[in-house]
Amino acid sequence: MNEGLLVYEILKDAAQKWPTRPAVYDEYGMMTFSELYAQTELLRMNLADLGVKSGMGMGVKACNGRNFIIGLFAGVGCGAVVMPMSHQLKKAEIEDILNESQLHVLIDDLSGISPALKVNAMIDLASGSFAFSFTEYPFTGPYASHVDKPAFIRFTSGTTGKSKGVIVSHQSVIERIEGANKVLELGPDDTVVWVLPMAYHFIVSVVLYIRYGTAIAVAKDFLAKNIIEITNKYNGTLLYASPIQVRLLANDTGAELMPTLKKAISTSAAISLDVCIAFKKRFGIDVSQAYGIIEIGLPIINFVKSAEHPEAVGYEVPGYTVAILDEAYNPLPAGQIGHLAIKGPGMFDAYLLPATMRTDVLKNGYFLTADYASKTKDGLIKVEGRAKSVINVSGIKVFPEEVEAVLETMPGVKQARVSSSPHPLMGQIIEGELVLNEGETINVEDILSYCRKRLSTFKTPQRLKIVESLPMTKTGKVQRH
Repeated sequence: MNEGLLVYEILKDAAQKWPTRPAVYDEYGMMTFSELYAQTELLRMNLADLGVKSGMGMGVKACNGRNFIIGLFAGVGCGAVVMPMSHQLKKAEIEDILNESQLHVLIDDLSGISPALKVNAMIDLASGSFAFSFTEYPFTGPYASHVDKPAFIRFTSGTTGKSKGVIVSHQSVIERIEGANKVLELGPDDTVVWVLPMAYHFIVSVVLYIRYGTAIAVAKDFLAKNIIEITNKYNGTLLYASPIQVRLLANDTGAELMPTLKKAISTSAAISLDVCIAFKKRFGIDVSQAYGIIEIGLPIINFVKSAEHPEAVGYEVPGYTVAILDEAYNPLPAGQIGHLAIKGPGMFDAYLLPATMRTDVLKNGYFLTADYASKTKDGLIKVEGRAKSVINVSGIKVFPEEVEAVLETMPGVKQARVSSSPHPLMGQIIEGELVLNEGETINVEDILSYCRKRLSTFKTPQRLKIVESLPMTKTGKVQRH
């Protein structure tokens, strides 16, 4: 194993500090930190014997569970730059990722659709196995050679444009997890109830938990009764979920509580105030939003005012600076809406193709996210909407997320997407698409009337249509037009 592979040392160190403590609960049972490290070491040696070299690009495609964790750590332990890949990817998506990333090696637990690659070997694990394949891209030199000690690559979700390969070095991983845990304050007495896809939430989540000796209880799905069951079975202290899962829990009609749960975090997309209120009423726990972004990590969390303002993403994590900037990248006064800009530890090191260093992307030292936001005088941050999806109605900005949140509070509505179309007088008008709960029928005029009572006239949709489903990104966000 190469020296300086800091991420792999995290697992080795955890096995030495907490050898008999639970690291993972999943479909195979409980695994301790020493067992996790031992099985990762075996896979690392197998990969090295099969030809995985330091500097290669390696994909790990698997479902949630211990084998995903083992595969990713084994890859970085070989000195490879590792890409987590979801087992739910479709064939065309896998082909696009391999073409874009030009990885050299892929290991696949065969739980989903497999790529059209020759399987060079099968690697047996204590539970399950990996198919090992070389891709069509030969290893001719270090992967992402413009970055010093790269550890992971992940592609952005591409909600409003072409996704980008984000490279995060070993050092940046360490910086961002240490930064995030200043607020999360996780330790060996905690258990995180895991319902999100590991492929999209690994660097500042799973690696962080292992760094601080926190157990991970992997839910088999995100049905409310199963999340409640696993939380109580393993004394879960933190629920880390998306708004969809929080909403399902809030709508649960049972009476069973989750008494060991200390915190519930919603991330990956905006969550409506009504859902937060309903969750608090059902379980007696405030929902705290967290703003995570692949280029930076977890720089904003709302633990301080989650009770009073659950709709806000929170305050900047110590060590980070969050600014609201105008179109010329100058700071705006408190209360005004502008570009959400962030700087601090653990920022991404570069984009893959074209090779672009972080310093060439930043504006006055800040990374400009794709979001509009506002900030109060005391520093509370609220994301108003995606910069590229903002709608201009007669010169007034309308954020589709705000309109969608209202539409989704209407009984019978499962999901909403708001977009715009050109208008000769107003510039743009608002249109909405709705997915209804099974068996529901809704009169469109009733929906418009519902919106008019809750939204300004210029924010109310001019057109609505009912659809069977909405396109989603790989990270579970609504795909924008």
